[in-house]
Amino acid sequence: MIHAYHVILPAYGFWLPNDPRGSWSDFVGRWELVRFGRTTKALSRHDLSQLSEAELAQREEARRSLKYPAVQFTGVQARSIGAGFADACRHSRYTLWACSILPEHTHVVIARHTYKVEQIVIRLKGASTRQLCHEGLHPLAGFALEGERPPRMWAEHQWKVFLDSEEAIEEAIHYVEQNPVLEGKGLQTWSFVTRFAGLPKGGHVTYY
Repeated sequence: MIHAYHVILPAYGFWLPNDPRGSWSDFVGRWELVRFGRTTKALSRHDLSQLSEAELAQREEARRSLKYPAVQFTGVQARSIGAGFADACRHSRYTLWACSILPEHTHVVIARHTYKVEQIVIRLKGASTRQLCHEGLHPLAGFALEGERPPRMWAEHQWKVFLDSEEAIEEAIHYVEQNPVLEGKGLQTWSFVTRFAGLPKGGHVTYY
């Protein structure tokens, strides 16, 4: 039984369809990336440190070929994203048990809800984008045509793991909480994150 989800939201340009680490994509949809090889469907290596110098160079060249610069959120932008997430959680009653907003991607542990996890992710992305635009902090605002929205700052898809036990949830929460530390940053505390107090005994629960 699924009780929660560990989801990664990549920023634009963070994980390309033909990334040498592997990807979630079935095809390379942008012509400017085709020359860097076919899609790498299998996720074989998660850490950039596992790539060779040649693979790292190819990845950076591919990123430079994108239509817009790869997004890297600043600390101020991360706080704005957090405010957007808080707004979405408040309005739709999502329960997030962990969250780490990093420069190129974001981790969240989301409790089961009446909405599908893909719908929740879409709403979290939308709320954070609106908040950044409201504060004049959207990372690609300079590329918006007059009267139009800025280009997407999030990658189109997300990576998710289904969590079917209390132990799996606790492991995911620990991983998410420690992710900033692995990047040399401090632990993050967010007002919209609810402390996980275990699963009720003998029953299926939907948090909404």
